[in-house]
Amino acid sequence: MRGRRPKPTRIKALTGNPGKRPLNAHEPRPEPSLPECPPELSPAAQREWARLAGELSKLNLITNLDRGALATYCGAYGMWAEAMEQIQKYGTMVKSPTGFPIQSPYLSIANRQAEIMMRIASEFGFTPASRSRISALPQDQLPLFGGAGQEN
Repeated sequence: MRGRRPKPTRIKALTGNPGKRPLNAHEPRPEPSLPECPPELSPAAQREWARLAGELSKLNLITNLDRGALATYCGAYGMWAEAMEQIQKYGTMVKSPTGFPIQSPYLSIANRQAEIMMRIASEFGFTPASRSRISALPQDQLPLFGGAGQEN
């Protein structure tokens, strides 16, 4: 049975390490950087990449290691936007080949992409609830073990 995902050491140090468990002194600390937008993304996904990558970069919350996760989010966004356009055009119900009304396949696509987006959004802090759990300081002010709530 899986437990909670481990909290990054930076977040533990900033929130005071309430569990008093030893902090991981060897946790990787990649340098914040702005990865390039993957060319295989759709135009809508590329626009979303530009919007989000800029914001994440301002907050020092993105590194080259995050490229795949952000690309997945933006790809899902692009497919979601495309599906939503089709839903607006054809509606949520369409006629089957036999003439009976059925749910639009675009609705299933939009719902699935929204699930993917929400899961990744919480990782990056795109939702109000997930943002409340993140402390974003400039890179040069991020304490690892410099006393920010650390107790022995």
